[in-house]
Amino acid sequence: MIEFGIKDALDVLLVASLLFYVYRLMKESRSLNIFVGIMLFVLIWLFVSQVLEMRLMGSILDKLVSVGVIALIVIFQEDIRRFLYEIGSQKGMRRLVRFFHSSKESQKEANKETIMPIVMACMSMAKKYVGALIVIERGVPLKDIMDTGEEIDAKINQRLIENIFFKNSPLHDGAMVVSNKRIMAAGCILPVSHNLDIPKELGLRHRAALGISQSSDAIAVIVSEETGRISVAIKGEFKLRLSAEELESILTQEML
Repeated sequence: MIEFGIKDALDVLLVASLLFYVYRLMKESRSLNIFVGIMLFVLIWLFVSQVLEMRLMGSILDKLVSVGVIALIVIFQEDIRRFLYEIGSQKGMRRLVRFFHSSKESQKEANKETIMPIVMACMSMAKKYVGALIVIERGVPLKDIMDTGEEIDAKINQRLIENIFFKNSPLHDGAMVVSNKRIMAAGCILPVSHNLDIPKELGLRHRAALGISQSSDAIAVIVSEETGRISVAIKGEFKLRLSAEELESILTQEML
């Protein structure tokens, strides 16, 4: 008779939670088909080696699994990096601390000082067809990204943002990084996403924005130089053709 205790139930719950988290991660990075294929292969391997006990086929699949683990690390290196980033960022703990130390209303007021200059600058640049890429740091530190650009460390200001992205400015081609309610750096280099599903009309700024949103929890705001449209990249997904109100709403919601 098989005994099923509390420890077994906890074991099943932990495995199910891990699989669900990996599924969600793969879905966000649009690698869901690969994840489903891997799970089917694992089920076939277990069925052949454990249920049918086919020694030859089982040994072949064992070898494929041992080699496949290394291949998966190479294929999913960005997803694994993001997974470890999210664990290390301790976002849940920070949210709990913020809950006890500050109310939502005071948090909203503090965020408005950060959000409104960015929104106003983006609207102004969009009207003039000035390209811009603004990255807002959240839980995952972006020190390595800041080090690729020029240090600024200034209070967030609409006029300063517009001057940074002015067409003749030496910093206008890179990304501006906002951290702790301050403009920390500009002219920064971002990791470019190689996702094949990105629409062809979106340029390098959008690919860089998607890249940083896939490798961290940062929010990337893009102003297109060609169309003057405003977009946001969050968690590996785009929100395109945003109005000022929509941009403000997204930033307010995501920064709480």
